Order: sequence, then C-alpha cells, then structure tokens
Amino acid sequence: MAVQRPLVINTTTGEIERLALTDYIDERDIIQVTNNTGGPLVVGTPVYQTATANEAAKAQANALATARVLGLVLDISIADAASGSVLTDGRLTATTGQWDAVTGQVGGLTTGARYYVSAATPGTLTTTPPTADGHVIAPVGTAKSTTELEITIGTRIVL
Repeated sequence: MAVQRPLVINTTTGEIERLALTDYIDERDIIQVTNNTGGPLVVGTPVYQTATANEAAKAQANALATARVLGLVLDISIADAASGSVLTDGRLTATTGQWDAVTGQVGGLTTGARYYVSAATPGTLTTTPPTADGHVIAPVGTAKSTTELEITIGTRIVL
C-alpha cells in the first residue's frame, strides 16, 4: 500500500500541497503561562493553573485544586515571575537527568510506566498513585522511553 500524505497549507506561499515525506505534523499542544512559585520551574514539572489567568504553580495530588494538571513544563527552566511554555498534550522529551529531577528516579523514566502527580512533593511525578483519603489520583502520561513521556492528562479521582 502506498504512503498517503496529507494536504497542508504552505505557510510561506499559501498554496495547498502534499506534506513532504521528511516532514511531520506536530500534534503537541503548547500554552504560555507565568510562573508563580517563588522559584524556577524545570522541564517536566507538572503544573496547575492558579486562580489568576495564565499563571501556573507546581501541581500536587494532596488536594483537588492543586491536582488539576494543566500540563508539563516544556522549557528547560521558567524563572519565577517569567513566562514560559507548558505542553498540555503530546510527547515531552528530556534527558534522563532532567527526568530524574522530576521523578526522583535514577536513569530517567521507566519505559511503559504510567506517571501520576505526586501527593507528597509539589511539582513531581511518580509511578505510584496516591492511596490516602483526600488525595487525588491524577494521571499525567506514559513513558515511551527513558527520555520521552506521552502526555495524556487523565480523569482525576478523589480518594
């Protein structure tokens, strides 16, 4: 069977053409937020939207309000009071060391594992969902490799 290439609009010429064999459609959803944590937000950090529009803080699964995950920080680092990018859907790639900082693991992500927002530590991910009453199971995504996480924000479950 022949490869079917989608039609796209060339943003330079405005012409409709087939997608080149070497190109791909980026299915990632990226939004801009302002960091409101008092410190930097590093790549892979799960964040939620605060009461202020376009403002984000570290997500934590110890309460429903802070477990409403918006996405994961896409930039290497977003300084306090600065704006940066958050990936809400798609695949996030970071080094094993960068993932270790967010998960507390060694060697990056665990391929095939499902990741959740941690109830214990703000802004971190874990492979073990919370079990305590009042905490929230907040699924974030699945590791495709030690360096790639497919973000699929799931339905939150309050325990």
